[in-house]
Amino acid sequence: MRLKGKTAIVVGAGQQPGSTIGNGRAIAVLFAREGADVLCVDRDLARAEETVAMIAAEGGNAGALAADVAKSGAGDAIVAAAKERFGGRVDILINNVGIGGRDGPAHKIEEADLDRTMTVNFKGIWTTTKAVIPLMREQGGGAIVNISSLASIAGGIQVAYEVSKAAVNRLTTSVAQSNGRYHIRCNAILPGLMDTPMAVAGIARASGRTEDAVRQERDGRVPLGGKMGSAWDTAYAALFLASDESKFISGVLLPVDGGMSVRIG
Repeated sequence: MRLKGKTAIVVGAGQQPGSTIGNGRAIAVLFAREGADVLCVDRDLARAEETVAMIAAEGGNAGALAADVAKSGAGDAIVAAAKERFGGRVDILINNVGIGGRDGPAHKIEEADLDRTMTVNFKGIWTTTKAVIPLMREQGGGAIVNISSLASIAGGIQVAYEVSKAAVNRLTTSVAQSNGRYHIRCNAILPGLMDTPMAVAGIARASGRTEDAVRQERDGRVPLGGKMGSAWDTAYAALFLASDESKFISGVLLPVDGGMSVRIG
């Protein structure tokens, strides 16, 4: 019950179909297990409701909300819905939004695809953050956790995704610095290669390979045990950063990557 009595918004709490669990769903389920009341937000209401049903089956408390953070006013609507449901408080905001695909190196990507990725991956997180900060200041504090990516500090073939996630990192440190005196903490998680539906199934569909082939190739690139992490690894990192156990931690960019980020060369 590490989050007992706390209220949380998890944006991106649904997931694409797949044989494994995604980051947002794992975070929402784990937070509910730890005592939080959770608002599960997703562009696809049915997927958010699936997550709510999983939580309810375990005796947790959660609600579903459809929202597209790429659209103007979505952040305000999400926070307003959470305030109504949770009696005026939002203790935790998890920004787990991100898209890939239609990407490439700088000389190949199309402008429309760059704009789309930046709008969802960066502006989508900014809009919910902007909306929740006044409430967290008023109530005396809160915790914001952004799901970035190891690609924010590495890569070279997905310029839109890499730059958008690097922007999330800088947003994280900026928010942490400007809101510390209001007891608002802001941290980011940088997942490495994870066995999630968006990653494995998405790459398999795009490349014409089987999921097993994609999984084997990705496993082989991970230093720690030669195996990808799972969404639960992301979720437990988010749990720590959202809980009072990390009350003196803010502005951290935490790799959860099986040691990939320490490689040089």
